[in-house]
Amino acid sequence: MTIVDNTIESDAGNPDIDVTIQDARWETMVPDVAALCAAAGEAAFEASDVQIPLAEISLVLADDDFVASLNQQYRDREGPTNVLSFAAHGDMSELKELPTNMPVMLGDIIVAYDTVEREALHAGVTLDDHLRHLVVHGMLHLLGYDHISDDDAAEMEPLETSVLAKLGVSDPYHNEAMHSPEESTERNNV
Repeated sequence: MTIVDNTIESDAGNPDIDVTIQDARWETMVPDVAALCAAAGEAAFEASDVQIPLAEISLVLADDDFVASLNQQYRDREGPTNVLSFAAHGDMSELKELPTNMPVMLGDIIVAYDTVEREALHAGVTLDDHLRHLVVHGMLHLLGYDHISDDDAAEMEPLETSVLAKLGVSDPYHNEAMHSPEESTERNNV
């Protein structure tokens, strides 16, 4: 890993995941947080049907205020959410048209510390595992997966839980504490 201006660049290969730590609590509370995020993102990328030779992702570890501002600006929703994903490409098939030797920015993943910590405590899971889950979830969104419809969720969630199992994380969709009625509604909107 290379650190440049509070941004940690993964040297591991594909995808290239640049982790920016905007809230220092991430580093304090999650040992080697950048490596954890890179491993989770890479695992999701490798498990997907989308294979791009030179993919790039920006991952920002922020706080609730930053995520709430993005949520309001880009989704017209008040307050923070646990993770936001902004895909650079609406249709993954368009990526097949690009030269294979050209880097492709897949998009941005932004995670809110306060909300993630609160959810982890509520669910009785570690902050590390909940962060892994949200990075995998966000990466799958960047790769074109979704859970808006039942059919989409039937494709995304088993892939997500399979990746998480490989990372040693329990299935979050079978942990009732992970999904309060508010979170279940929000889950369908991220």
